[in-house]
Amino acid sequence: MIVGKELEFRPGDEVRVYIKIKEKDRERISIFEGIVTRKKKGPQGSFTVRKVSYGVGVERTFPLNSPGIDRVEVTKRGRGRRARLYYLRPPH
Repeated sequence: MIVGKELEFRPGDEVRVYIKIKEKDRERISIFEGIVTRKKKGPQGSFTVRKVSYGVGVERTFPLNSPGIDRVEVTKRGRGRRARLYYLRPPH
């Protein structure tokens, strides 16, 4: 669950999301790193992170209050001047 100072990221920032993954009786942490394309506020809020993996664009949406998120690190501040950066997606 993300609380307090960890919420200080915006669309355009490059983040590293640490996700808890449960496999049978053990738990491990997986990292998803990319650019925040949108962020919804409020108790039911969420944020979307986009990365390019092996030439294929991958987007993943995370709920803000999810117990499956260990932490979020901002690796680089972006200069996004929009609330939703859908222009990062390639044209069809």
